[in-house]
Amino acid sequence: MTKTELIREQCKQLNLTAMSTHLESVVAQAEKNQTSYWELIKMLMEKEINFRKEKDLERRTVQARLPLSYNLDLYDFTVSNGLEKGQLNQLRELHWIEQNFNIILMGPSGTGKTYIAAGLCFDAVEKGYRAYFMTMENLVKVLKMKDITRKAAVEYKRIMKSHLLVIDDIMMFPVTQQDAVSFFNLINDLHERTSLIITTNKSPKEWADVLKDTVLTTALLDRILYRCEIIKLTGNSYRMQYRKNIFENKLSTNI
Repeated sequence: MTKTELIREQCKQLNLTAMSTHLESVVAQAEKNQTSYWELIKMLMEKEINFRKEKDLERRTVQARLPLSYNLDLYDFTVSNGLEKGQLNQLRELHWIEQNFNIILMGPSGTGKTYIAAGLCFDAVEKGYRAYFMTMENLVKVLKMKDITRKAAVEYKRIMKSHLLVIDDIMMFPVTQQDAVSFFNLINDLHERTSLIITTNKSPKEWADVLKDTVLTTALLDRILYRCEIIKLTGNSYRMQYRKNIFENKLSTNI
């Protein structure tokens, strides 16, 4: 066994994947530049650290369960929806998470609510926060099943330990009284220790119509709105404005 093979085997035993992969190239570069032993060790360590950071980000991004579009660096500011570039940039700084602030993105379908929420969720993941994206429908399912299935129990545990929870399409569909109570209990438990981003096409006043319980709705809003920025998005649907056709050269028609 050569020295290189021996070191690679030792790297394998210590789970130093990147160091093993880049061993020969880094050593060759060090010999060419007459790098000191200390600098060589530093270079190998940096390869391993950067690799682990990338894998950790990849893992946490998968756990966040983001929709397909979430890169706010590609945000189209030519489309006017009431959110200014400076406001979005300020939100992306994420200082509000440290202050346990909530954000409500409210507006018609297609105005960018989900995209913005998912983008902020990804920004949070990139900066090391535990952040998760869920639709209201999926969240209700987890709350129903958390005491029944292991999968739901694991998801619920992650939610309870999160720094940021995105709830997409809240109050879009009616919920049962039991589900409403479970949802309130969750929000109550997360209050002032986990930030929320909520997307909705209904104003908070309309939530009572969905929950069918004015007292519960008032208590729920009291906790969500205590520290909260409500952002009202306006305009026409981006998806409908730039919708795709199957047939080439076909003119878009109004629906």
